[in-house]
Amino acid sequence: MNKINRLMCSLVIIGTTLLLSGCWSKKELTDLAIVAALGIDKNEEGRYVGTLQIINPSNVAGGMQGGGGSQGPPVSVITGTGDTIVELSRRTSRKLSRRLYYAHTNLVVISEDLAKEESISSILDSLERDAEFRSTAIIVIAQGEKAADIVKVLTLIDKIPANKVIKTLKFTERTWGENISVSMQEAIKTLVSPGKELVVSGFRISGDVEKGKKMENTQQTEPSSLLYAGSLAIFKQGKLTAWINGETARGSVFLLDKLNASAIDVKWEEKDEAVVYELIRQKTKVSAKMEKGKPLVSIKVQAEGNIGEARVPIDLTNPDVLLKVEKVIEKEIKKEISMAVKQAQKNRSDIFGFGEALHRTNPKEWKKIAAKWNDIYFPEVKIDIVVDAFIRRTGLRNNPHQVNK
Repeated sequence: MNKINRLMCSLVIIGTTLLLSGCWSKKELTDLAIVAALGIDKNEEGRYVGTLQIINPSNVAGGMQGGGGSQGPPVSVITGTGDTIVELSRRTSRKLSRRLYYAHTNLVVISEDLAKEESISSILDSLERDAEFRSTAIIVIAQGEKAADIVKVLTLIDKIPANKVIKTLKFTERTWGENISVSMQEAIKTLVSPGKELVVSGFRISGDVEKGKKMENTQQTEPSSLLYAGSLAIFKQGKLTAWINGETARGSVFLLDKLNASAIDVKWEEKDEAVVYELIRQKTKVSAKMEKGKPLVSIKVQAEGNIGEARVPIDLTNPDVLLKVEKVIEKEIKKEISMAVKQAQKNRSDIFGFGEALHRTNPKEWKKIAAKWNDIYFPEVKIDIVVDAFIRRTGLRNNPHQVNK
């Protein structure tokens, strides 16, 4: 028995030793070029141009610890070309002394011209196949710009420009509601989903682009060049077809059930922008069915918010007045949603997933019309919108100053 026990112990020790084989996949920081953002354009020869924003670890760390003014830029930019995305990445290795490392790439920027020319699914295919590339990377379209310029501009506050773009997009999504952040994983899921088209936020540059690429851009109280969130890009079969902004964009985000907060101006007693409704939460439900051989979509919106501003005499202590204000707000939300639907129908691109909703409720009927959905059925879809808006609070004062005069 003792011999058996000793043999078993020996086998356990040997087996454990085999498992402790060391860091076989270790990667030394000094051997890696950490890519924070990837910009993709096409040149005149029809080849892909990749612009890689590479982190300079020592400069980023030095800046966070209060480094001196002689510190270099937090990122470097390297450009490569290729007939495919994989080729341009591997060709770029000739310009670097380190291996390109995509595990920390959080941003993919695609130029507007490229997104119009070909389906972005071909670009995302190569990125998704790479086990090292993050599927959570955010995708944006360079609106009216080259993707390379978006990647090259240095930014204030956020030392790594890729972080500035991502944070700006997420904060404006939470507080304003005319933009949305879309990850690579979400984009691919939408591209392969029946009855739903892709919508992605654009990013723009204001000011002098060339000055924005220099360190001086981060050393001024007012930068020479600034990155900011643009419009919403509507896609059809993976290609960019149109841009929407303003109330139409907000109505679209309402329908996508991604509106976290916003400020809705409404008319009161013939004065425009008289009352501001600060939306704090909302829930949108979309259902679809076939009625007399035609699709009918029902949209139900529940909105809750506060009175953020009153620019006219109005008695906010009167419950009847508040009910009337709620009705005006409901009318405004309904108008914005209707504008969004009409614009999408004009572009023949179902970005709201009406077809997807119909597919869930009536898969047999959907199978018959799926191929013609965007071009024939979606533009003729009838919609029924029901909005229920509720005023939670009127702020720290009940009535505007005009009432007390």
